Amino acid sequence: MTNTTTSKKTPKKQQDSTGPVWDWAAGHGPVTGALSATTGAFAVATTGAATGMPPGWALTAGVAGALGHTIAGLRVRNAGRTIATRAASWLVGAGWTTWAMTTGPLTWTALGSLATIGIGMGTAARTASLYEEAREEEALAAAARQVAAELSADRRAVAAEWVDRIQRVCGITLRVLAVEMWPTGTGFTIDAELPPGGTTYDRIAKESAKLSADANLPHGCTATAGPGIHQGRVLIDVTTADVLSAELTYPTDYGPLSIYTGLPWGYRTNAEEICAYLREQCALVVGPTGSGKTNMVHVILASFARATDILTWVIDLNAGSAGLPWVRPALDSTGQTTSGMRPGVDWLAGTYDEALLMLDAAVKVAKHRKMAYQDLLSQANTDLLPVSAQIPQVMLVIDEGAEILASNDPRMRKLAAKILEVIRIARAMGLRTVLTALGATGSVLGNLMIRREAKARVCLTGGEVEGMDLGKVFPGSRGLRVDQAPYKGSGFMGTPESPAALFKNWRILPNQIRDIVAATSDRHPVLDTPSAHAAGPAYARRWDTTRTAWMRDHLNPNPVPAATGPTSPPATSGAGGGLNLSALHDTSGSTPDEEAAVRAFMEEVDAHLGNTPEPPIGGGPPAASGLNLSALRDEDSTDSGPAWLAQAIEAIEAAGAAGMKPKAVADLVGRSRQAVRDGLKAAAERGELVYRDNGPHSVYVHPDHT
Repeated sequence: MTNTTTSKKTPKKQQDSTGPVWDWAAGHGPVTGALSATTGAFAVATTGAATGMPPGWALTAGVAGALGHTIAGLRVRNAGRTIATRAASWLVGAGWTTWAMTTGPLTWTALGSLATIGIGMGTAARTASLYEEAREEEALAAAARQVAAELSADRRAVAAEWVDRIQRVCGITLRVLAVEMWPTGTGFTIDAELPPGGTTYDRIAKESAKLSADANLPHGCTATAGPGIHQGRVLIDVTTADVLSAELTYPTDYGPLSIYTGLPWGYRTNAEEICAYLREQCALVVGPTGSGKTNMVHVILASFARATDILTWVIDLNAGSAGLPWVRPALDSTGQTTSGMRPGVDWLAGTYDEALLMLDAAVKVAKHRKMAYQDLLSQANTDLLPVSAQIPQVMLVIDEGAEILASNDPRMRKLAAKILEVIRIARAMGLRTVLTALGATGSVLGNLMIRREAKARVCLTGGEVEGMDLGKVFPGSRGLRVDQAPYKGSGFMGTPESPAALFKNWRILPNQIRDIVAATSDRHPVLDTPSAHAAGPAYARRWDTTRTAWMRDHLNPNPVPAATGPTSPPATSGAGGGLNLSALHDTSGSTPDEEAAVRAFMEEVDAHLGNTPEPPIGGGPPAASGLNLSALRDEDSTDSGPAWLAQAIEAIEAAGAAGMKPKAVADLVGRSRQAVRDGLKAAAERGELVYRDNGPHSVYVHPDHT
């Protein structure tokens, strides 16, 4: 019964919804216009005949209407046919009204003639309307043809010029199919068909520098060739305006990003942003000192901080300098967050021990996710963990991480093994790395794992030629030259989605870093519970005051000196002196029995080991008898290192970014190589020097030049 009722009501609803709708604000069409004119004429004729109105008035009104419409049509530039139709309609209608007022409008003759006039008016109006539409469309088409002809002329000239140039430089005859001008006005793209016979786009790509020189392009502008829509086509990007020389600050739009939508790292020569897609890829950033690599790291960290599904872990063994600007705005002098603000990075490791904890946690997280999210992977029918704000991707940014992988130091090799394990096992589980390197050399990029997994690659040149082998960073790419990117912050970037080409990153300032930390604080995800459980206490206590004390050392530049005078504890115990082991225990709360036991122990040590006098330092009087440890130190050493260390540090600082090898320092100060190595290593541990491990070419560099 319900179905029957519904089927009966449906046609009525359709009829109601599709019936004629009167729009009283709309203008008249051919039918309604003719109907209005004839009914108006009939009404005037009937009224005039009944009231005895003079017939000449109707004719005068018709002439006035025809004249007014003629003037109006001329002003709007209507076609002559349209003007004539409207004028004739007024005159014919006025003539019929005058005749009908004289002879009577209620006769069959008058009514039939009026109907005929109405049909004629409607037909003429429709014809005039169609003619006007066709005329207008033709005018628009003519204007478009004129514009297209002008553009086509320019493009034909560009196409002909570059066909001749490529024939002259490369010996290839192309057939240009299209020339697209860039909206930014900084260049154009040529889409051309390669000649038959197996010619590839590489023949043009390797002659990029010659083509640029032949076209007299400005410095910083290039003509690069890339693959077209199929292997028989080529796309040639020609940059005509140098956009790399200007320094652009990081965009102030700190809106949310995602690992899936791409992370902007800079802009191409056509002023378009270039993004990195790191859900399954690692990244490699190469840049020598002074090329803007540190700024590039901050741009990368800014993109990660803006993302709603990324947690950033940073390893920087150079005092954590890469991550400190992203942590300090959120921490007060006690290491607590200020006003609930969260740091821009989720974990920062500035020491070897902290880095080892972080990498161990990353490996544990990757392995535990493989087991904990089996049901989720099955429901999503995928082998890639669905990364989201609830299960964020962990990005490990390791400054100079490529050097760690190439180091021969046993401790660095232990870190390298952990880094490679993360790269190898954690792709599907959402842990990826961003490594930086100081140079594009074989010793740095010799690891197959880096070359295979780091598909998003950046090479900042800054005009530096030494150690910048672009062929190692972008194998297979042709026509890339260091001198094409002579500006700081400029270089080449390539991803699987975008072939290697010129780019430049934005300049990000410290105040912008603070603004980004504040703007994105409530956007950072929280490590999912299974992963946090797997990471354990090492992750949970990463912001403990004891582990972040080194981040706040700058707040206490003048530490309280050690107590001296009568309140200072004696250096030795017993009359003859001896080994002071007070640093190995806490005597603040010792009982008398414990103190007596300690004194007895010290006396026993002195009795057995305190019979060898230690030679004085600097020719002073003999020291009191006690344990002689002089064999364990350099003869001219002090608490701050050997006496020759100051001269060595000055020489290393004068050497600049190139640094000095231990052998050169040994020759300079006149000491053995082993003693020099030990002294320089201790200075590096104190932060007075930086060790740059590069195999046989390893050097020590002053911190001001790193």
